[in-house]
Amino acid sequence: MAVTINGTTGITTPANTVTGNESVGGNLTVSGTGSVNVTGTVVMGSSFKRNRIINGNMVIDQRNAGASVTPTSSPTYTVDRWEYTFSQASKISVQQNAGSVTPPAGFSKYVGLTSLSAYSLSSTDYFRLDQPIEGYNLADLNWGTASAATVTLSFWVRSSLTGLFGLQFNNAAGTRNYPGSYTINAANTWEYKTVTIPGDTTGTWETGNLTSVRVGFTLGYGSSLTGTGGAWNAGSPSAVTGGTSLVGTSGATFYITSVQLEVGSSATPYEMQIYSDQLAQCQRYYSKSYDTGTVPGTASTTVGSLANISTSGGFSITAAQIKTTLRATPTVTLYNPVTGATGTWYDGGALSPTATVFLYGVNNIAVYTVSGSASSSVYGHYVANSEL
Repeated sequence: MAVTINGTTGITTPANTVTGNESVGGNLTVSGTGSVNVTGTVVMGSSFKRNRIINGNMVIDQRNAGASVTPTSSPTYTVDRWEYTFSQASKISVQQNAGSVTPPAGFSKYVGLTSLSAYSLSSTDYFRLDQPIEGYNLADLNWGTASAATVTLSFWVRSSLTGLFGLQFNNAAGTRNYPGSYTINAANTWEYKTVTIPGDTTGTWETGNLTSVRVGFTLGYGSSLTGTGGAWNAGSPSAVTGGTSLVGTSGATFYITSVQLEVGSSATPYEMQIYSDQLAQCQRYYSKSYDTGTVPGTASTTVGSLANISTSGGFSITAAQIKTTLRATPTVTLYNPVTGATGTWYDGGALSPTATVFLYGVNNIAVYTVSGSASSSVYGHYVANSEL
């Protein structure tokens, strides 16, 4: 009987027995008949979930519900878990399924970035789409130690520009950085890319609920921030020399989906998930009372998880149960469901009392309102933001 681990190493065991410890980072293939008896430990990868990227297929877009945005403050979160970071505002628009092209087979969504002008980079400019990953989700990589695990990044990408493009891995402090690259060969064509990154054996890498690593796609970096890629450094350079600048060409596009980061030296097929599971993963960082497809600030009287717990003479305390336990204590924004305005809620007396969050945590919030009405039907929307 032959046992193939990770698709490469073959172990032939006439007695149908595997002894010792064997690590399976990908698929375990058993050929022959009979059973496999294991003495020792079989480790099925470093986690039951291969992909450490959340919303890599760009399906969840709680903030914008598919609408285009032109970020003016950095960073700006776009589709869930993906932030656009930049040195110059209003140079790029970002949208789920921008341009309405057909995604790669098996996918329905992508995130698209479009250059709004032909901008010449200064030496300190930078433009990047990235995802910060929580330390709990990467602790098993052992980065910062001699046993640091190698990882592979894979994705589908399409651009109106061709040539060398950059990517970037760095720690939260910016003191460890890996500038990598890949090549887009044909314009306006989906291409599948894989890049393998050796684990960093030095530096400080978060293993709790803060940012451990940022995985980024560089879209234009100035000369003082670029240099030789393909190796870890002490924070500089940030990007490879010669990387294509999306902002340098007016109307240039960059579309990406199917982003997967996994342990090992080779890529496996994208790990599809149940939609509700993927939504809950995103809601750990950003949760709202609005329907999933409703943009916060919309006048919408559909309110979830809200209930008065105390009302007297216009004074009201209302509790909201947050849908998923948040990463950390959130920043909470309140919205009027009738007007969409921030900072007020609505009561049955057609008033808009000022609403104030006075208790909040990772599982719930409590809102205090006072108005001239004794109504017991005060209600409103909330957004709880706990992004990294």
